[in-house]
Amino acid sequence: MARALGFDDSRRKLLPRTQILGTGSYAPARVVTNQDLEQLVDTSDAWIRERTGIQERRQAAPDEATSDLAVQASRQALEMAGVAPEDVDLIVVGTVTADMPMPSCAALVQAKLGARKAFAFDVSAACAGALYALSVADQFVRTGQVKRALVVGADVLSRAVDWTDRNTCVLFGDGAGALVLGAGSDSEEDASSAGGPENVAPRGILSTHLRTDGTLADILCIPAGGSRTPVTSDNVDANLHKLKMNGKEVFRFAVRSLVESTQTSLGAHGMTPGQVDHVIAHQANLRILEAVLERLEIPREKCWLNLHKYGNTSSASLPMSLDEAWRAGRIKRGDVIAMMAIGAGMAWGSAVVRW
Repeated sequence: MARALGFDDSRRKLLPRTQILGTGSYAPARVVTNQDLEQLVDTSDAWIRERTGIQERRQAAPDEATSDLAVQASRQALEMAGVAPEDVDLIVVGTVTADMPMPSCAALVQAKLGARKAFAFDVSAACAGALYALSVADQFVRTGQVKRALVVGADVLSRAVDWTDRNTCVLFGDGAGALVLGAGSDSEEDASSAGGPENVAPRGILSTHLRTDGTLADILCIPAGGSRTPVTSDNVDANLHKLKMNGKEVFRFAVRSLVESTQTSLGAHGMTPGQVDHVIAHQANLRILEAVLERLEIPREKCWLNLHKYGNTSSASLPMSLDEAWRAGRIKRGDVIAMMAIGAGMAWGSAVVRW
């Protein structure tokens, strides 16, 4: 398993924190309700709500690809940040449903936005994609290699699920979320020596912690479509190009891993769960979130929830939730935000942000 990313203490004190300057999100117009799914598979609205907390989800239009959703969310984030596309230096997109195998979704987003000077690439961590992308972009900003970065989580999993499998097709929805990052004006060293009350604690991304356990790759995967098992007519007939999941194993691993990761992130800054003002999490299943919050002893009211209307939007979930919470006036300057996400790999992680 990979170790958590982070700078050593001596370097951290010399570097400004990365701050989130703008947020944006986009959900396709088409709403697919639980009642709609009752017409497709042997399920019911009550069954889905009880086991997942999901009531409806969004589905991309036939002419909408992942990059289209990503661009819509990105424009919102750039507008909020007051940053023009041509001033973006880096674009990192977390996705497992890029428009095509190559080039990257990020390259297409760069072109559509007109962000001509930005270098762009994708990261693949499934539902943890946006958190991984955030961590990567944070390193570039903190070390001064870029001034403005655009982080996007976007997926169109409606085209990757098996619509005859009631255990998976009810879970997923399409969407995109985006964050604009830039260097803050205060480093830890500045904050500790400053006299003003607003500078007592540094603002921005305090740290990110990423983990991977590839021995669990088979509990959540899309078997066909890569170099191991190219798509063939036989594979398509067997739906091997669609998402497969061992729900019970994913549930158990997710709860334990998210709790441990969040405790690690908070502990790195001498914080406890009681000091968290908000939880912004990837939302796969309400039961998973409730179990994690209970073990961390964080009230459910501190966690922004929207999976009832979007379902599991994969890498889009975390930035979409942050955007909604921020625009709703839920988050205030100085608030401590605990972020967490887990996806196929298994890949997971956490972050601590002071707004």
